[in-house]
Amino acid sequence: MSVTRMARAALRRDRRARRVTIIGAGIGGLTLAVELRRRGVEVEVYEAATDPRPAGDAVLLPANATRLLERLGLEPDLGEAAATVGGWVWRDGHTGAAIGRVLSAAEYADRAGAPCYGIDHADLHALLSEAFGTEGLHLGHRLVALTDPGDGPVTLEFADGESVEADLVIGADGAGSMLREHVVGYDDAHFSGCIAWRGIVPRSQLTLLPDPGRVQVWTGTDGHLMHHPVGKGDHAFLLVKRQLGPWAPDSWSWPADPDEHVHAYAGWHPAVVQMISAAPCSEHWALFHRPPLVTWSRGRITLLGDAAHLMVPHHGQGAAQAIEDAIVLADCLATDDDTDRARTNYEVRRRDRTRRIQIASLAAADVLHLPDGPRAQARNKRLGSGDAYDRHLAWIHDHDVAEPGHRP
Repeated sequence: MSVTRMARAALRRDRRARRVTIIGAGIGGLTLAVELRRRGVEVEVYEAATDPRPAGDAVLLPANATRLLERLGLEPDLGEAAATVGGWVWRDGHTGAAIGRVLSAAEYADRAGAPCYGIDHADLHALLSEAFGTEGLHLGHRLVALTDPGDGPVTLEFADGESVEADLVIGADGAGSMLREHVVGYDDAHFSGCIAWRGIVPRSQLTLLPDPGRVQVWTGTDGHLMHHPVGKGDHAFLLVKRQLGPWAPDSWSWPADPDEHVHAYAGWHPAVVQMISAAPCSEHWALFHRPPLVTWSRGRITLLGDAAHLMVPHHGQGAAQAIEDAIVLADCLATDDDTDRARTNYEVRRRDRTRRIQIASLAAADVLHLPDGPRAQARNKRLGSGDAYDRHLAWIHDHDVAEPGHRP
C-alpha cells in the first residue's frame, strides 16, 4: 500500500473512532445520523422521548430538502408517503381571489431540480428512523447536565442516571434546546407577535377548496392561513393571527376553546371557514424565534436545526433548513479529521443562508397581514407578476447545499 493510501486509510479510521453524539432524534438529528453513518462516521443518538413519533402535524418539503432526502436513499418511499405539491397560490382571505400563482408541479420540479412534497410529520420521521435503525438509538434519555472540560471528552448525564462520554456533541434538541442555552448562556427566545392554530383536514371535507393540489396562502388584516396537501390529499393548515404585546404565559402553547380559531376568522372566505371548522383545535401556539448567532459552537458542543436557528413558519422552511444543516455538517465531519476546522467550515457554509431565511420568514408576517389599501395593493401586484417565483422563492428552493461551491 502506498504512503498516500495508508494515510487515507488511517484518516478514515480516525473519523470512525471519533465519538459523535447527537442529542435529539427529530428530523434534523436523524438526517445527520443517517448521513454520518452512510459516510463511515460513528454516531450515537439520544432522545428524551420514549416514543418520539410526532402526531397531528405535517411537514412541507420543498426542493431544497427533497433533493437531499432522495440522495439519502429515501425514495421511492418518500414520494409514496407524500403528496406532490403543484406550486404556490396567494389569495385574498376574504374574496378568495387569486393574487398570484407560480408554477405547476412539473414546472416546479423542472425549475427547482426536485419535487415539493407535503407529508405527515410521523411518516417522514418513520422513514428516517427506518433508515437509521435501532442500533445506536437511545430512547427515553433526557439530558439533564453536561460537563465539557475543553481538553477531553464531554460527559453527558441523563435523567435516568446514565452518563456517557462524547468527543463531539450535536445539539439537535429542537426549539426549546438545552444545548442552545449552554452555548449562548441564557434563554434567548423572542415572541414574534403571532399566535397559531394548526390541523389536518380530510380532502373529502374540503368541497369549497380551489386549487387543492397547491400550497396556498390566504392573506388578511393581522392574519393569514397557509395550507398544503399531505399524503393522499388531506390538507394540513397553519392559521396565524397577530397578537401584539409581550408574551406573558410560561408555556409556548396553551389550551384553546374548540371553536376559538373559527370565531377569530369569521367573515373570511367560505373555503377558509370550511377548512378550519373541520379541525377542532384544542391548543394554540405562540410563534417564537431566536436571533441569529455569531457562532453555533461552544467547546465541543455544536448546534443544528431549530436549536441553531429557530424561525417562524411563514416560509415553511424549518424542517428543510434542519435537513440542509445535517447534510453539510456530515460532509464537513466526514471529510476533515480536524473537528474544530470541520465545525468552522459547517458554520461558514450555513450561517448566512439560515440568517437570511430567518429574517425573511419573520418579515413575511408583516407582508401577509397588511390591511386593505395601497400597500396591500402593491404587495398583490408584486405577487401577481410573472417573476414572483424568481423574486420570492427561487433563492430558497433552487439552492443545493451539496453542490460544490454553491453559495447561499
